[in-house]
Amino acid sequence: MTKEEYLALAESKWAAIQALQSEESFYEYEKRFDGIMVDLSRELLERSISEVPKDRRRKKKPGLGTVR
Repeated sequence: MTKEEYLALAESKWAAIQALQSEESFYEYEKRFDGIMVDLSRELLERSISEVPKDRRRKKKPGLGTVR
């Protein structure tokens, strides 16, 4: 994931975060904020690990846990 992709994803959540300002209850604010952040984290994780490797049999990224 590039910096631009990350920033675009974070920017897509900006409107939802700004809409929280209209919440009158801190409990509802916190609950909705948490939902937005969990959703953002899930999308970041999925996009950062969902690249298909060139060799379908390879299970690990090069240099991570491989013994040569």
